[in-house]
Amino acid sequence: MAVRLRVLTGAIIWGLCGLALFVIVAVALAIVVSVVSQGLPAWSWTLLTTTTSGIAGGLLNSWTGTLALMLLLALMAGPIGVLAGLYVAEFSSRRGALWLRFATEVLSGIPSIVVGYVIYLAFVVGLGWSFSLLAGGIALTIMVVPYVVKSTEAALNQVPTSLREGGAALGLSQRRVLWDVARPIATPGIVTGIVIAEAIGMGETAPLLYTAGWSNALPTAQLIHRPIGYLTYVVWTYLNEPYNQAHQLAYSAAGLLIVMLLLLILAGRIISHRAARYTGRFQT
Repeated sequence: MAVRLRVLTGAIIWGLCGLALFVIVAVALAIVVSVVSQGLPAWSWTLLTTTTSGIAGGLLNSWTGTLALMLLLALMAGPIGVLAGLYVAEFSSRRGALWLRFATEVLSGIPSIVVGYVIYLAFVVGLGWSFSLLAGGIALTIMVVPYVVKSTEAALNQVPTSLREGGAALGLSQRRVLWDVARPIATPGIVTGIVIAEAIGMGETAPLLYTAGWSNALPTAQLIHRPIGYLTYVVWTYLNEPYNQAHQLAYSAAGLLIVMLLLLILAGRIISHRAARYTGRFQT
């Protein structure tokens, strides 16, 4: 009787897991199909090579601005999040780690529009930066750093203690153990956290409305006093316009966002796969 009950319970749990997976996949496919079917009629290569003009034109300024924001986000959130996660996992006291984890939980729970408004008051208005690439990058960094911190800490905590002790027994310093032993094993988890952070930042609109503004011009190396275009602005704004042409441009921008997100995930998977192969050779 007990064996049958366990088998029935296992079957029910697996069935619920399969149902949840089906729901997630179905919703994702429905979104992709809707975006592609509505944006494909207006798709042309000129969308990638011309800038936006009114409710028409292309998306050159938007996708290049999105890439600029993602590059700045990686340069800011990546080192800060990885170093903070490294400190929590390896160097902080138990009480310090608890406080740092609490701070990251609070930070990750703040609404994105609140973050954008705070950066608007502090930097756009307070320091006189105006709408700019740097203000937008700071807002996105504040939002996604907790995810990088958590993933880095979790990845480092998964490194077997026996490998650390083996490195120490061979006379390696703590720095060498972290770099030569822990880093190769933790790299896939760290990369996954950075990819998640980039994906979250790529899909944000509210904080960028307060910080990056909007511009039909191409992005430059000027970090402040110059607004920048981005794809989510086109999606959010142009869908509210009463013109079919604007709607098609918005759906094209949404489709381009999906493609960029898939390429980002693919790049992250390639890096993680290579790191995992190296880890396998290292452990053997």
